[in-house]
Amino acid sequence: MPPPASSAAQSLAVKRAEVEFHNFASLGETDRALASYADENTRRGLVIRAHRDFIGAMTPFLEIGANAGHTSYMLANEFGADGFALDISADALRHGVALMDLWKLSRAPIRLGGDALHLPFRDGSLRFVMACQMLSQFMDIESVFLEVKRVLMPGGIFCFTEEPLRRLLSLRLYRCPYQNRMKAWERKLFDWGLLGYLVRDVIGAEQEESFGIRQNHKMYLTDWHRLIRKHFAEHHYQIFVPERGWGERVVKRLAVRLDPCRSEWRAARLLGGTLAALCRKPGVAAGPVPAGLERFEAFLRCPDCHSGLSRDASETLRCPACGYSAPNEGGVFNLLPSAERAELYPGDRQDILDFSLPSHAERLLQGWYELEGSFGNKYRWIGPRATAKLGRVQDGPQRLRLRGYADEMAFRQGRPVRVEARVNGTRVVQQTIERPGLFVLEGDVPDAAEYALEINASPTWSAPADGRVFTVTLSMIRLIPRE
Repeated sequence: MPPPASSAAQSLAVKRAEVEFHNFASLGETDRALASYADENTRRGLVIRAHRDFIGAMTPFLEIGANAGHTSYMLANEFGADGFALDISADALRHGVALMDLWKLSRAPIRLGGDALHLPFRDGSLRFVMACQMLSQFMDIESVFLEVKRVLMPGGIFCFTEEPLRRLLSLRLYRCPYQNRMKAWERKLFDWGLLGYLVRDVIGAEQEESFGIRQNHKMYLTDWHRLIRKHFAEHHYQIFVPERGWGERVVKRLAVRLDPCRSEWRAARLLGGTLAALCRKPGVAAGPVPAGLERFEAFLRCPDCHSGLSRDASETLRCPACGYSAPNEGGVFNLLPSAERAELYPGDRQDILDFSLPSHAERLLQGWYELEGSFGNKYRWIGPRATAKLGRVQDGPQRLRLRGYADEMAFRQGRPVRVEARVNGTRVVQQTIERPGLFVLEGDVPDAAEYALEINASPTWSAPADGRVFTVTLSMIRLIPRE
């Protein structure tokens, strides 16, 4: 029997990776994240302003895959709209509340944990839905389109931005890292505009893939156009074609010159880039624009049985029909379907060492330095060896998942970083890391009630004026079901 459409579009393992990734990355490096979010909001704001007349009313809005919610804060404060920020990582949205103080904001969206494949909104309840850099994380993008169409009012607008366009001119030899992880020769080719002719997909996808977030980079511009025309009555496009160095600049300008309409359509087919699209649902909206979201629960539906939700005096959302409930947890309502919520938010358990939770220290044994980091990116340095313990909670075959970071200092000796994990004396995973940056290790573990974990790493190094011996940092260790 084929898997359900939702699991085929995005597996539970990918959703688990997204929850984990957004939690630690949302504001883990606060200054860097703020600069990136401000830059993204500038680009996205320009897209909205360029098509403001086509968009029309934006209240109530929904941003899907909002991460920390920074673009939703922009919609609320710069455009005066009321609406919702939704992300599968409720933790990322919870960390994002800090943006109110950091950016001196006066208005905030309603923040919801939720799944783009099971939007917790009533049919035809929203005027504007926005998605930024998230559709390509679904193997079946059309399934997200169908959910967006369901929740949009007639005449409503779906705006998605920064979605990758597959390029024709590439040998697709290997996965390309982020620019700050490139080797010297890669950076030189990147600056010349030649690296894109060699690598398999957009820059940086390799790191998210290694984290467990699957990427769908198979959509040419014509594929996006075909999908949009199938589901929406009108559309406006903005195409952004790269022009890095002479290697891409020459080809782009020649392609535009040869295009009958002097558009960038042909250049996008050859060189790829990103697409922003604004798509109007058929029909005409009936009734006045809502004045606000004082009773925001009126727009929502139960993730389990699809009945309406009510909100009680304790600020808990409840379903009178099936008993589903979602309390206000740090300004966020987690409206994932019950089965997903139980798996993706297991809480404090014996089979999880989440370094952003204080209780993780109880299961650490030897070889760990003090806790560092901020928000969801809490971590500890280790020396050449560290030990910990995990307990079995779930039935069925288990797999060890370990997240860490290899600092560039570890590579100063000209050798790669090696990390090995042993469970109950048996090696379950060993990995050689060639570049600085985030790494994720996974390996099957033997059946047991308890697990003694040993992590070995090399080479060792020391920082100036610091007598400690370091190898790598670790920030998450857990058991997950084998899939």
